[in-house]
Amino acid sequence: MLIKLRNLEKPIATKTGPLYLLRQIHLDVEEGEFLTIMGPSGAGKSTLLSIIGLYDNSWEGEYHLFEQAVHRLPPKQRAALNKRHVGFVFQQFHLLEDLTVAENLDIPLSYREVKKAERQAIVADTLDRFNMVGKKDLFPSQLSGGQQQLVAVARALVAKPTLILADEPTGNLHTDQGRELMELFKKLNDAGTTIIQVTHNEAWAAYGRRILRLRDGWMAK
Repeated sequence: MLIKLRNLEKPIATKTGPLYLLRQIHLDVEEGEFLTIMGPSGAGKSTLLSIIGLYDNSWEGEYHLFEQAVHRLPPKQRAALNKRHVGFVFQQFHLLEDLTVAENLDIPLSYREVKKAERQAIVADTLDRFNMVGKKDLFPSQLSGGQQQLVAVARALVAKPTLILADEPTGNLHTDQGRELMELFKKLNDAGTTIIQVTHNEAWAAYGRRILRLRDGWMAK
């Protein structure tokens, strides 16, 4: 089992007591799955994805990833797991503004201690794959929203992660680009990469093999 969540909950403190963004989440994700998370705004979709991706350390319950008890790991070890295994496509890009496109793609590879010459070759191949060779020396602010999203996707995939998490990955892409991205995800999944995506789009959701629906922080029956 790649991911096992048991009674996962996400409280935030308010003046009147804790407010729960997630309640009693029980979820198993097998290696090689393609899971879609759906639900209305405020349902807890992005919160759940952030916890699975080890970006949020403030939650309750049990979380096993690669048979490691994440809930027992200190933040430093959780961060190491993230860098080694997770590729995340953020809704708001999260590109580093003071780095070029090529330098943004290099970052995940440097985390995995890939040698510089090999990193340069991998970045070059990725730029070519996404038709971005001509934009490699540009900064994010010089790109359109759709181009920034493609860079964000390329950065998530460049180090060939075991687990890809995508939060509304097609949100800033036109329909044809969105379909190309989903086809790319399907190929990666067919080759064994586990993918969990959040989307409102029923057509993109259908690329997944299973749909998890959330409502007000609860798993919908």
